[in-house]
Amino acid sequence: MKEKSTNAEIAFFGGSFTAIDREYMQSLLDATKPYIDRFYGIRISTRPDCIDDEILTLLKSYKVTSIELGAQSMCDDVLCANDRGHTAEDVRIASKLIKEYGFSLGLQMMTGLYMSNDDKDIYTADEFIALSPDTVRIYPTITMKNTRLAQLYYDGEYVPQTLDNAVDLCAKLLYKFTKNNINVIRLGLHHSDSLEKDMVAGPYHPAFRELCESKILLNKFLSLAKNFDKNEITVKINPKCVSKFVGNEKGNIKKIKEIGYDLIIIQDENVSYMDMSLS
Repeated sequence: MKEKSTNAEIAFFGGSFTAIDREYMQSLLDATKPYIDRFYGIRISTRPDCIDDEILTLLKSYKVTSIELGAQSMCDDVLCANDRGHTAEDVRIASKLIKEYGFSLGLQMMTGLYMSNDDKDIYTADEFIALSPDTVRIYPTITMKNTRLAQLYYDGEYVPQTLDNAVDLCAKLLYKFTKNNINVIRLGLHHSDSLEKDMVAGPYHPAFRELCESKILLNKFLSLAKNFDKNEITVKINPKCVSKFVGNEKGNIKKIKEIGYDLIIIQDENVSYMDMSLS
């Protein structure tokens, strides 16, 4: 970066940063020193059971600003079934410590894990909200080749989420977090060639968040439309949300017409993002 950025962070992801060899971890942090003044700070991800006072003091000295915990679930039976190696209480303790030390707290969850269900995933979201994180990432579980989960799938012991089910659930989670002023900074997996090549099953879609936001707007319309006769309805919506409301391949419009509503869509910049008004 040629100019100083007040928003960008140096990030260490793809593993449990505080669980790696301590000397190696510090060598990575040392490598940031010549550049750190150009950035807002450093963001890391790690395991909930690899956080304590000593490690937080060390991270603070290197200007780490954000810590994300790979919590995945707040149900101990789900964590155990998926060999996560930590408990929900570990997440609570680590989150409290991280916030006490002044770091920005991020929590990561996975939906559709082995032995989980929609109710357990919604419970996890509610438990996250109780911990007041600054950010959340939501990843629907994707089954990959040569994994224990793949074997469970082949043996018929694990049934992955369908795309429709994952969208329905994650739309509810996204709405829940947003309503509680928690920023969902990632919803769905990044596209990669290896993901598409090695994926066995699961609700992967390259525009997964778009599908969830589209579902939120459809649900909002149907809730508001109950107060109207099934005839022509004018929908005022923010221009940035029109394509989301229309839906993938006009899926939302088709569903709305099947119910019996005729629509006139008006773009209005005065309407809040992800909101609408009907008349």
